[in-house]
Amino acid sequence: MSENTDALAPRISLCHSFSTLVQDEEVDPHYEPVIKLTEQVDTKTMEEDESVLFKMRAKLFRFDPGSSEWKERGTGDVRLLSHKETKKVRLVMRRDKTLKVCANHLISSDMRLQPNIGSDRSWVWKVAADYSETPPTSETLAIRFANSDNAHQFKTAFEDAQKNNVTLIKGEAPTETNEENDEESEKEKASEEKTEEAKEEKAEEAEEKAEKTE
Repeated sequence: MSENTDALAPRISLCHSFSTLVQDEEVDPHYEPVIKLTEQVDTKTMEEDESVLFKMRAKLFRFDPGSSEWKERGTGDVRLLSHKETKKVRLVMRRDKTLKVCANHLISSDMRLQPNIGSDRSWVWKVAADYSETPPTSETLAIRFANSDNAHQFKTAFEDAQKNNVTLIKGEAPTETNEENDEESEKEKASEEKTEEAKEEKAEEAEEKAEKTE
């Protein structure tokens, strides 16, 4: 009997070790975090002071002059944003998922939406300074919509924003017409002053003659 007991002894020891190992693996220790994040960090998009005038899904392309080819720049929502204080409107487009900016420029008076050859749902225009990259770059862009109706809605909103910006810029800086009007008004004032001086001289001469007669 003693031999059988000795033969079983290692098995019991092995089973006990395995049981202990399993228990050790099932233990889920809890550790307190070294740093507690109590405040949520707000990510700024630089669009907080703007309101959305237009928003529509589209695909954007840029013309690469080096290869003379159109290259896709991104797919996402193209938006026209109006600043709440200045009222100026810019075009901003971000790529899906990554939200990386692929177009960012003010809509200026020199921009012209031209129809893309062979398509009634896309437009082409030139940008002197697009700020989606640093430093800003001069680009020829093309945008394509799902259908022609969407494309025409974009054109209408784009041109309305352009008129708005032109009016605001004219109000800020003096135009040539305003300068000409200012010069004319100064000339009129000068001529009026000369006329008054001539009248005063005549009146003085008349008084002198009257005194001499007396």
